[in-house]
Amino acid sequence: MGDKDIAVGPEALTFDQVVAVARHGTRVALSDEAVAAMTASRAHIEELAERPTPVYGVSTGFGALATRHIAPELRAQLQLNIVRSHAAGSGPEVEREVVRALMLLRLRTLATGRTGVQPVTARTLAALLNAGITPIVHEHGSLGCSGDLAPLAHVALALIGEGPVRDATGELRDAADALAEAGIEPVTLRAKEGLALLNGTDGMLGMLVLAMHDLRGLLKHADLAAAMSVEALLGTDRVFAADLQDLRPHPGQAASAANLRALLAGSAVMESHRGPDCTRVQDAYSLRCAPQVHGAARDTLAHAELVAARELASAVDNPVVLPDGRVESNGNFHGAPVAYVLDFLAIPAADVASMSERRTDRMLDKARSAGLPPFLADDPGVDSGLMIAQYTQAAIVSDLKRRAAPASADSIPSSAMQEDHVSMGWNAARKLRRSVEGLAQVVAVELVTAARALDLRTPLNPGPATGAVVAALRERVPGPGPDRFLAPEIEAATELVRDGSLLTAAEAVTGPLS
Repeated sequence: MGDKDIAVGPEALTFDQVVAVARHGTRVALSDEAVAAMTASRAHIEELAERPTPVYGVSTGFGALATRHIAPELRAQLQLNIVRSHAAGSGPEVEREVVRALMLLRLRTLATGRTGVQPVTARTLAALLNAGITPIVHEHGSLGCSGDLAPLAHVALALIGEGPVRDATGELRDAADALAEAGIEPVTLRAKEGLALLNGTDGMLGMLVLAMHDLRGLLKHADLAAAMSVEALLGTDRVFAADLQDLRPHPGQAASAANLRALLAGSAVMESHRGPDCTRVQDAYSLRCAPQVHGAARDTLAHAELVAARELASAVDNPVVLPDGRVESNGNFHGAPVAYVLDFLAIPAADVASMSERRTDRMLDKARSAGLPPFLADDPGVDSGLMIAQYTQAAIVSDLKRRAAPASADSIPSSAMQEDHVSMGWNAARKLRRSVEGLAQVVAVELVTAARALDLRTPLNPGPATGAVVAALRERVPGPGPDRFLAPEIEAATELVRDGSLLTAAEAVTGPLS
C-alpha cells in the first residue's frame, strides 16, 4: 500500500475518501483486515457449497428462481449467467466519477467479509480502479431494489473480462484488451460471487455522496450571491443579526446568517443608506429570508449526511455471511433510506435556486432595483443587458421544480412479483445530479448580475469580501458595457462556482464560511 493510498477494509469510508477516489483518481488498497475477513467467509461459503442442502445464493437460483437447486457442475455457469443477463442497462453512459464511486463502494462491502467472495475478486476490482479502467454503465436499468443490479452487473462484466470499458485516457475499449494491457487477470467467478457483485445500493449512494459534497459548497455560494444582491439592492443587514436568528435556533439558519454578516461587513454601499433618510421599512422575502431558506437547505443536507454515513458503514448483500457463519437472506438491499434523502435534497436545491432567481429578477427591474438601470443595460432599449440571463435562470428553475417531485414514491413490481416493491433510488440520484448542476448555473447568473449591479453603484464600494468576489469574477467575466455574447460569460461564472474560486476569494477576507 502506498503512503497516499486509501485503505479499504471493514470500517466505513469517509465522504472525502469517496470523492477522492471517484473524482480525483486516488488509489486504493485492501487492508490486511479485509483480506482476513474475506478469506474466512470464503472458506465457509466453499463448505456450504459442498452440502446437499440448498443454500440461497450459493447453490440455488435467484429472485423468483430461488427454488431451484443448482447442480455443482452448473454453478460456475450460473455465476457467469447472472452477470451477463443482468448487464441489461440502456441509454447514455453514466459519468466516470459515478461509476468509480459505485466500484469503490462495492469494493468496501466486499472488504467487510460479509459477502463471501474470494479475496482475488476484491483485489481485481481494486486493480481496475487503480488502473483507471471504467466499465460502461448506462443511465437506465436500476430500480433501486436488490440494489443497483444492472449498473453493478456492467461493472462485474468487466471483472470477468467482458463488455466495453473506458481506459485511463477515456478511450472506449473491450474489457479483455484493457485488462490485458494493464496486466490484470479476469476473475473466474465461483459460488455466490456473481450475486455478491450485484446486490448493493452503491450507485445511488455514490451519487448521494458526490451530490452532498457539491451542495455543501453551493450553499456557501448561495450565501455569497445573496449577500451581493442585498448589497446591490440597498437592502438591510440588520435582519441577519445573531440575536434575531437565535429566536429560531435552527443550526443551518444560524450558519447562513453568520455568513451574510461576515460577507457584508465593512461595505460602503451598506453604510450609505443606514441614516435617518432611509425610507425602506423592510426588504422582500428573497433578501430578508435568505438565512431561513439557505439554512433549511443546510439542515436537510445534514440529515442526508447522517443517512449516508450509516449507509457507508453498512454491508449490503443478499444473502450475507454473518460472523457466526450463518448465511441468511435479508432485505438490506432495498434502497429506500438512500432514495428518500436523494429526493429530499432535490427540494432545497430547487427552492434555493428559485430564491436566487427572484433576487436576480429584482436587480433587473427598474421599479424594484433602487435606482439601477433597466436590466443593468448600458443603453436600455438599444441594449438588453442581462434580461435573457434571467430567462435562462427561470428555465432552469422550472426544470428543478419538476425534478423535486419524488422518484421514491413510485414502484413498479418486477421479477414475477417476487420484487413487488422497489425504491427507484437510482432515478432519484440521477435527477439530483441534474438538480445540483442546475443550482450551480442559477447561482452563477445571480453572481454575474449582482457583480454588475455593484459595479454600477460606483463610486460606492462593496465590502472587502464581496469586492474580492467581484474582482475574481472580473478575471473571466467583463464588467458593465454594451451588449455582448453572454453564454460564454455565464459558463465561465459557472466554472468559477464549480471550482470554488469565488468562494476562495471571499474567504481570503472573511476566513472560512460555514
